[in-house]
Amino acid sequence: MLKTILLCLGALLALWIGVGLVIVALAGPFEPSGRFVDIGGRKLRLVCQGPKSDKPVIWMEAGAWGLAADFAAIQQRLTERGLRSCAYDRAGMGFSDPGPKPRDSSAIVSDLAKLIAASGEPGPFIFMAHSMAGQHVRLYAGSHPDQVAGLVLLEATTPEMMQNPQAEKFLHGVQTLARASAVAGTLGLSKIAYYWGEHIGLPPQGQAEKRHAFVSGRHARTAADEVMVWPQGAVEAARVTLDPKWPVAVITAGDRRAMSAWNVARRAPERNSRAGYYENEPAAGHATLLGLTHSDAVLRGVDYVLKALGYQPASTS
Repeated sequence: MLKTILLCLGALLALWIGVGLVIVALAGPFEPSGRFVDIGGRKLRLVCQGPKSDKPVIWMEAGAWGLAADFAAIQQRLTERGLRSCAYDRAGMGFSDPGPKPRDSSAIVSDLAKLIAASGEPGPFIFMAHSMAGQHVRLYAGSHPDQVAGLVLLEATTPEMMQNPQAEKFLHGVQTLARASAVAGTLGLSKIAYYWGEHIGLPPQGQAEKRHAFVSGRHARTAADEVMVWPQGAVEAARVTLDPKWPVAVITAGDRRAMSAWNVARRAPERNSRAGYYENEPAAGHATLLGLTHSDAVLRGVDYVLKALGYQPASTS
């Protein structure tokens, strides 16, 4: 009886994986956008859009499980407003080559410094960070202050969040999910979810890139590697301070009252700034804040930082 059950489960598992492989194959050929930049024997995918101008380039850092595609909608809208922006896939994420472990904030910052130097894009930059990327950008800004013009933080984590009593429980849940998704991705179990892999509200190319990453075993394993060293990254980021003269826009999403404790910590960089701005978008979620439908608040944050730096707000014409 047990043998029969195991055989049936094995057959179902094989069928599940097979159907997933067929779904991905039927999606047809696919080419990611952007270009691949050598940072010293490894290449990272970089997607820069928008015209060059006297205004700062907006450099974007995706959150956990994220890649350049997460910013496809925002990049599209910034380009329409005449602003240039750059997003990239971290090492081992999306379409970039893997990097050495551990994949903590220090490693990510080191790669980012090499990428920016090799990109040919002039600084200083407005750095935009989503979710876990908040601590990566904080560490980068503290260690490369000459490259920073301002910050736009979207539902971004801060070292201060780790001081919340709920942080340990939350982190444990995220790490458990990361382990499970890494196993599922490695076994091919996630491929059947190809058409469910985009819940942000991205334009078509971004949707395709997000879906390909969502079902990639390597992407899932790297995401887990990053999440497992999240606490170390928080410690690293806490050691640096942000210059109060940098304008900082903090944008959060969802029920502000329900997330009040988290948002107090999220707003720490804004409160430290002499030119801080805060907005909550109640209709958006943690991820959909980046989508075409709910990104107006993000654009207002960018406009605020530009104005604080002495530039005219971006045109929508």
